[in-house]
Order: sequence, then C-alpha cells, then structure tokens
Amino acid sequence: MEILIFVKQVPDDGIEVHLDPAAGTPDTAKIDKIANAFDTYALELAARYVEANGGNVTVAAIGPDGTDSMLKNLIAVGAKKAYLFKDPSFEQGDEASTANRLAQLVKKCEAENGAPYDLILCGKESTDEISGQVGARLAEELSLPFVSSVIEITPDGDKLIAKQETDEGYIKFETAMPAVYTIAKPGYDPRYPNIKAKMAARKAVIPTFSAADAGVSEAPCYVECVSYTEPPKREAGLKIQEKEVADTVAKAMEILIKDKVL
Repeated sequence: MEILIFVKQVPDDGIEVHLDPAAGTPDTAKIDKIANAFDTYALELAARYVEANGGNVTVAAIGPDGTDSMLKNLIAVGAKKAYLFKDPSFEQGDEASTANRLAQLVKKCEAENGAPYDLILCGKESTDEISGQVGARLAEELSLPFVSSVIEITPDGDKLIAKQETDEGYIKFETAMPAVYTIAKPGYDPRYPNIKAKMAARKAVIPTFSAADAGVSEAPCYVECVSYTEPPKREAGLKIQEKEVADTVAKAMEILIKDKVL
C-alpha cells in the first residue's frame, strides 16, 4: 500500500490570534507554525495501517521556507518520504485552486516515488481556514472515490473499508483503490518521536520543487477573501448570589423578563 498525505503548516492554534490593525489580516508573524492537527491524525492513522498491513507513507506540502522542518518532524513519526512544493504562485488562491494544484502535484509525487499511490489522505479541515473543502475538491479533480471524516481504514482484498464518523454514529464505506479520504480525529493521539527517530529525521533531505519543476500550470481561482472581522468580545456575566434556591430562581426570572428574554 502506497499512501500519500497532503499536509499543511498552520499557526499554532493554541495561541490567540488578532488582526493586524494596518493590514486588516490575521497577525500570525510571531506565532509558531506547526503541522495542521487533522493532518497529524491522518499520518498516525496511515502509520498504523502500514505497520499492520505493509506499505509506505509519503507526506507532501505546499509552503514557504521553514516548511521542511515540519516535514522532518513528520518523518520522525511515521512518514518514509517527504516532498516540499515552494513557489510564489502557490501563495494565493482559494480552495478550488488549491485542490487543482494538489491534483497536479500527485503526478510529480508519483514520479518521485517511483510508484502510484493507492490512497491519498488529507485532514478533514485545517485549523486556520476550517473550510473542509480541499479533500473533496481534490477527489473531484482526480475523479476518485471519496469518503470524508474517516477514523479507521481496513483492507478488504483489493478494496478498502473506511469507517466514517457522523453526528449520529458511524458508517462504513467500501471503496476501490485509488481513493481519497479526509481524516477526522480517531480514538487515539498521534505518537511522539523517540530520540533515534528524531536524529534520523534531522538528516533527511527534503526534495523541494517549484511550480515549473512540478509541471504545475496556473490554477483557476473563483473566490476572493474581501476582509476579516474579529468576533465580538463576550460581555461580562451577571452573578446571582442569593442564599436560597427559590430566591436564586426568582432573581434569574426577574432578570430574564427585564431583558425581554422571556
């Protein structure tokens, strides 16, 4: 099984982000960049699959300088190969153009890998944009079977069984290969690298390609972000400190009626 995972470098989502007053865009310049959480879930799921069933995992990313450090960290926790695609033309675009570029990059990754991929994975969404569109659009571009929010993959002869998480429970889908899945959080956390894996990953050479190197043509863009707006700050709450429960309820009802909630 040859598995390709597209990963994205995002600002650390544990840090509160504010808008740059001058630019009107999220000010992330001083925030550390890390691998998108759902992409790390995809890698852990893929790593467990190949440990149990055999195969190789490749990670690939579109990104600026510094993205290779993220890719080396992913090599330390299960990826065998990594490719970086860096080009000024990749810096702008919407979900449609991103999916179009990724579809073109699959061919370059397969050429470098020396074999086609049986399965292409993406996180179900990125923690910066949270659109959840790229994986589905990528499958459409490649004309491949698609399942979203997958938390488990099992082999079934020349097919795969994908377990999808829903609000009501779970659904199992059978798909042919190759296929595209987006990955939700499974019932376990990504592994931490051991010292030996970290040292080996530091020495890894990450092949880097421009748009011309990868044979990527200009991708159509249909959506433009007009502006960003910070969510309104939450107003301070009102404490009710009556001693008796009945008095507390009466006070709460009085406030709700006064504010015309009831």
